[in-house]
Amino acid sequence: MTKNAATGPLSRTGGDTGGDTEGDTRAERLAAGGAEAAGRRVRPAFRLLVAAWLRRRFWRTVLFLTGGLTVKGKLPKSGCVVVANHSSHADTAVLLATLGAARAPRVAAAADYWFRNRVRRLVCSVLAAAFPVRRHGGGYSDLQDIAGPMLRAGHAVVVFPEGTRGGGEGGDVGEFRRGAVELAVSNGVPVVPVALSGTARLLPKGGRLRPHAVRVRIGRPLTTPDADTARSAVLELLAECRPRDSRVRRRIARLALSWRGLGLVAAWSFTEALSWPLLPELALAVLCVAAPRAGLRLTVSAAVASVAGGLVALALYSGTSVELPQPLTTSRMHTTAQKEVRLEGARAVRHQPASGIPYKVYAAEAGRAGVPAGAWALRSTAARGQRIVGVGLVLTLTGVLSQRWRRFFPQYLIFVGVAFTALFALVISAWR
Repeated sequence: MTKNAATGPLSRTGGDTGGDTEGDTRAERLAAGGAEAAGRRVRPAFRLLVAAWLRRRFWRTVLFLTGGLTVKGKLPKSGCVVVANHSSHADTAVLLATLGAARAPRVAAAADYWFRNRVRRLVCSVLAAAFPVRRHGGGYSDLQDIAGPMLRAGHAVVVFPEGTRGGGEGGDVGEFRRGAVELAVSNGVPVVPVALSGTARLLPKGGRLRPHAVRVRIGRPLTTPDADTARSAVLELLAECRPRDSRVRRRIARLALSWRGLGLVAAWSFTEALSWPLLPELALAVLCVAAPRAGLRLTVSAAVASVAGGLVALALYSGTSVELPQPLTTSRMHTTAQKEVRLEGARAVRHQPASGIPYKVYAAEAGRAGVPAGAWALRSTAARGQRIVGVGLVLTLTGVLSQRWRRFFPQYLIFVGVAFTALFALVISAWR
């Protein structure tokens, strides 16, 4: 959420300080204030703590729904300056969700971007706990004037020392400016390095929000902070929080995201409505969990292809002697479907999702009974299509929420295989 969080101009230059006695006196006074605050273990005002808690709950809920969040480490029990890698607008939301509400985190944000109109300023202040810092001239003064009192009041102040969003996913972290470290030193508070992994995939630069797990590592306060030390600490933490994944899942995900995956699901669903014994839900259970981004289109493809296959089956069995093989079905299934179709016509297919009788059996019996194609398509969409869509969406949500456990995908495949086999055996046994 922080567009080029105002750290670019934060490095103090000779023009900023120039050996000015008044500036030195001010820094000494701020340092003394910070030390006094640390000694008292001051806390932010109660209303600010409540606001921080509400933000933390809100962003944690959002991140839970977009792939999950894992956190390791915590902030010190005093005001501090948090420095983190910056690769996405989602970084601010992640930090507000992970940094302790007891420190009521505040975030330095670019004044010329996030505070240039009333609506953006309101949203940024309320949801991102941000305060404005100029990017071009006067940025360090803004930090000292606004963030200094916050630090002495016990807040955690977040600054992105790279000054702009970079590529911080694979260790490609830009140079850290000195302003954040000097802010901490002049106010007598520690610098805390934090590494963020996964945010660039969650909300890519110039892209749209998409499900992805996020991992955060909060490091120990730096005893002798400088810009290079802070950057090295963040890089070390990044190396620790790279997510573990399964090679099998990655390969299946590539298939799911391709046109081949879409065609596979469509062909699977179409032929299952004619003869293929395995439910389309089995394919969705593998592909949607492996690549939840493709879940919606795979699910819609499966539903449409299944209904289309049912229409073809209806036409094949209508007034012809065609007998397609239908493995894993029983004579009792056919007898039951035949009776229901004769009594209810196309409406009989509404029993299919709960009965365990395959859709192809109802399609075959509807064709033999001469059920009109229009009525069959409508009723099949309401029954069979609705079930596939419902199951597909649940599986897609499962894929989103389980991203932090992707390394266990092979074990998940074994579980799915065993569960479907047991389910088939149970259904067939019940209809013998």
